[in-house]
Amino acid sequence: MTVAPHPALSANLATPTQAPAQRDDAPIELSTLRLPTPPVPPDTCVIDVAQLFLDANYAGLLSLPIVAADGAPVGMISRYELMRVFLQPYGRELFGRRPISVLMNHAPLVLSVETSIGDAARAIAQHIRSPITDDFVLVENGRYVGTALVLDVLRAVEGRLADRSTELERAYVRLKSSQAQLVQSEKMASLGQMVAGLVHEINTPLGYVRNNVEMTRGVLADASQLIVAQQAALDALLGGDVVADAQARLDEVETLRLRVDPAALDDTAALLDDTLHGVGQIGDLVINLKDFSRLDQAGAQKADLNHLVASALKIANHILRKRGIEVVHQPGELPPVECAPAQINQVLLNLLTNAAQAIEHERGRIVVATRAVEGRAMVLIQDNGKGIAAENQARIFDPFFTTKPVGEGTGMGLAISRQIIEQHGGAIRMTSSVGQGTRFVVVLPLRAVVREAA
Repeated sequence: MTVAPHPALSANLATPTQAPAQRDDAPIELSTLRLPTPPVPPDTCVIDVAQLFLDANYAGLLSLPIVAADGAPVGMISRYELMRVFLQPYGRELFGRRPISVLMNHAPLVLSVETSIGDAARAIAQHIRSPITDDFVLVENGRYVGTALVLDVLRAVEGRLADRSTELERAYVRLKSSQAQLVQSEKMASLGQMVAGLVHEINTPLGYVRNNVEMTRGVLADASQLIVAQQAALDALLGGDVVADAQARLDEVETLRLRVDPAALDDTAALLDDTLHGVGQIGDLVINLKDFSRLDQAGAQKADLNHLVASALKIANHILRKRGIEVVHQPGELPPVECAPAQINQVLLNLLTNAAQAIEHERGRIVVATRAVEGRAMVLIQDNGKGIAAENQARIFDPFFTTKPVGEGTGMGLAISRQIIEQHGGAIRMTSSVGQGTRFVVVLPLRAVVREAA
């Protein structure tokens, strides 16, 4: 008996049935991969089934479904199994007229058309003996509706993974952008906390600079009038004017001379020196503030770590002085360190601010020391503040964790600090005892490579 191809079978049987387009986030079902393969009755002889595999309409199939009269699938016969039988000596003669049920796989993989591609892939991995030789059966309400190719499932999974990979890449880019904005926001928040104090720091030298300039201007004005009067008297004498006119001019010179205090003229040089000192202080504050806030130092470059520490101390000076904290600065000899200076400044300022805020008593003391140890630069910042409770020590580097009152911090300072130091190839460590204080140690390789700008 010869079994003819089903009339509904298309010329290219390997093309899955088209299903309505699904949303990107919706699970793909096997119905999109269904092939309307005509089933083979269980009593069909082996030779007729082999003839089906030779038909061009079945060229894309690895297996044919064996379906009972009630529509229930009972097995599958693979192209590979028939080839193995017919290659045996007398295989055609021994099996050719037997029903296909004697050779079929009695436990094929049967899946519902509503099964998702992901679940189908897992079922294939668990049940199909050879994915390159077997297909599987699709059913709906327990009745046969078609077959599907393992390779089509694998292609669908691959496409889905590619889509997810693209989504993850986009999410990663968004995350990096958000991270950069968060780091900059934390930096600007820290900078904002410093502004009020820095205004006071700048106003102090600016006040006496203004006072000195006004005093110097008054002295110079009197001296200028005296010089003009002296010149007029000299011109009168040399020009042959009458004695009365010359005497009048000399009297004016004497009057102006008495107004000009010689001691005030002597003090003018000291006033100018004091003014230059005040202007220098303002300049230092502005430069340190600029170095802390600028973004064009995000790349790695050689920097003097001691200079960065000194800069951070100047920026934080108003907090330290306001709280009456003694700072013991112990700079060691350090070679230049390859780092992103603006980022390291942010870390140092954050640690100094935290140390100052942890001191709630008089006689506060912060030790800041730098050392070079075995090819690494080390910065130690130690306070004698209230310390950190043991249950919080494991969480201090967690994002958004803070023990400060509401409004005194975002909880991102130490998390960002650790991220910055680790991206420099370094490490940051902490030890603390309640009531005795906290010590932070920052270690940086002298030849750091900044892997990612934080």
